[in-house]
Amino acid sequence: MKYLHALNPSKFRAAAHRRMAFAALHADSSLHTRLTRYQHHMNKARTLEAGGAV
Repeated sequence: MKYLHALNPSKFRAAAHRRMAFAALHADSSLHTRLTRYQHHMNKARTLEAGGAV
């Protein structure tokens, strides 16, 4: 199988949003900004894993 991401693209997008969420926690910005970015990306990841479209 050459294109595994084509089988379940939302799974890969959810994983990408999880990585962005954890990267947001380590960013060089205020605590409020880091938590806001983290929550935003985790909410998107949860929505994608639940089968919703974002």
